[in-house]
Amino acid sequence: MGASSQSQTPPSSDRATLANTMHAALRDKIARLPPEPGVYLMRDRAGRIVYVGKAVNLRERVRSYFARSDPRAFVPLLEDLLGDIEVVLVRNEKEALLLENELVRRHKPRFNVKLQDGKNFVYLRLDPRETYPRLEVTRRAQEDGARYFGPYPLARALRETLRLVNRHFKLRTCSDHDPASHKRRPCLLCQIARFPAPSVYDIPPEQYRRHVRDAILFLEGKRTELVDTLESRMEEAAAAMRFEEAARLRDPLDAVAQTLEPQKIVSTEPVDRDALGLARTADRLAIYLLRVRQGRVTGGQAFIFRGQAFPVAEVLASFLNLYYAQSESIPAQILLPVEIDGCEALGEVLSERRIGPVELRVAKRGAEIELVRMSGDNARSALGQRLGEDIADVLGRLERRLALSRLPRRMECVDASHFHGGALVGSLVAMRDGQLDKDRYRRYRITTVAVGDDYAALYEVISRRLRRGVSESDLPDLLVVDGGKGQLGCARAAMMDLGATDLDVVALAKRREIGPAEPGLQARKKMPERIFLLGRRDPVVLRADSPELLLLTRLRDEAHRFAIAYQRKVLRRERLRSELEEIPGVGPKLRQALLRHFGSLQQVREAGIEQLAAVRGVGPRLAQRIHAFLHQTRTQERPPAQQLM
Repeated sequence: MGASSQSQTPPSSDRATLANTMHAALRDKIARLPPEPGVYLMRDRAGRIVYVGKAVNLRERVRSYFARSDPRAFVPLLEDLLGDIEVVLVRNEKEALLLENELVRRHKPRFNVKLQDGKNFVYLRLDPRETYPRLEVTRRAQEDGARYFGPYPLARALRETLRLVNRHFKLRTCSDHDPASHKRRPCLLCQIARFPAPSVYDIPPEQYRRHVRDAILFLEGKRTELVDTLESRMEEAAAAMRFEEAARLRDPLDAVAQTLEPQKIVSTEPVDRDALGLARTADRLAIYLLRVRQGRVTGGQAFIFRGQAFPVAEVLASFLNLYYAQSESIPAQILLPVEIDGCEALGEVLSERRIGPVELRVAKRGAEIELVRMSGDNARSALGQRLGEDIADVLGRLERRLALSRLPRRMECVDASHFHGGALVGSLVAMRDGQLDKDRYRRYRITTVAVGDDYAALYEVISRRLRRGVSESDLPDLLVVDGGKGQLGCARAAMMDLGATDLDVVALAKRREIGPAEPGLQARKKMPERIFLLGRRDPVVLRADSPELLLLTRLRDEAHRFAIAYQRKVLRRERLRSELEEIPGVGPKLRQALLRHFGSLQQVREAGIEQLAAVRGVGPRLAQRIHAFLHQTRTQERPPAQQLM
């Protein structure tokens, strides 16, 4: 038995070879995927489905996850996690949407959004086939002919809505479906007139149905229609001198006024629409759905998901498909914060569910942008509240793993970037309690460092930050440097020179591949993200999908993005200035005249020959020369983004 067991367990070198073989086989399989619409299922090494997605072109979509230049955080995680990819071909994108919805609901993959989580989402159910329908709380929406309202992210919010509806619209709460088979004594709620007790007082079904219709209008947020109906009944009862009935109708009217009337009017058009906002921190994603009915905000819901490492556009598309498959309240318009793939196909699917046209589009102007901005603010607020305790746990684990002297509530990251030794710039980005703090962002133009001296450039950036921090007693809890041991040494030297030796500092080295890359040789070795600490020889390696590492890599990537954005701005400015200086016949005075006339260097480039000739001192011939020179330069190939380091 022992020998058999030993033979079944390959040594570590064999396991590495096997993993490399599987990895090569997977890449070969991806390369041979068909360029057709369908659904792809990603499985981990244990065979479990971890993600289900759809695509118009399966080959291009799946290959995009493994592009070596892709900076997204989930890409390294997938390469280490995936064991196999399966695809299901369909005829068009619409069928892909429907199949994706079914597979996500069936398998509940780890990285897909999940709306049917019994611990998080609840619904209100009303069965119109009953003689006296009532509202019930349920955790699962089914296709059983009943109407479902929700999902509600919090049970307490749903129960408060249920209490309000039952109290003012007087729906029954007892479960007596057959009045004749139950005792004739009224329940306590009936005795205090909380509902009309059909099991006792023989209320006509038609009269009770009016209560049900009013409650449905209230739950759908259709204030105008509901108010008109209630006011008409109240006036009719008062005219017939049924004053007690008129007084009873006044209560739901007051409830509608207090609940729906104070909401902000955002459009003069009586349009129903939903606006979605996004917020993301580490592996957490919040989607907020803001409801607008008849041009008025009637409420909203926050949906918070963990373990979401995929792009927000992809997650949002999956969320829309799943959410509106379970909701009967589909509006005519859905406003999005970002562009998603398959808007037209998803619109067709939702139009069929709604039995009416549904338009999905990115908000671009006026009230639409205001709605999406409001929804985004709510998403950030909900995420901040949910992460209050969670982020403290993440920061606590980070403090212990990196042996920090304090909880890193305030973190800053510095980066230096250059383009072939020129346009040398630095960046500093900040984070407080897991949220990017853009008010504390800083950018640095480095002009005192020799070309190619990256360490000196980084030393200058850190020194300028620490000098200000020491003088103002404003230092972060943790300083993160983009790089390895050399960059960490620069930070240590700056700290020693400026007397900031009690500051916690780490260096975060990017994930990379080393070793041979020629065909037929062993696959390249993967070096994970490594964290270098002062006084420690070996780096700390955190789990690839851990929230602590995602938090640090997000901060590091933001510093890199901020530096590159500033560098490109500097390059454009220098290029334009040098272009004007190089034009024959254009001296300093004429350059100043051109800038004063057009207002900026970019507008000089965009000006036509006649506009250039209108500047004092520029004739038609010189205008043609300036225009030809600038447009010849403009058509030259721009440097690729990969070379911006």
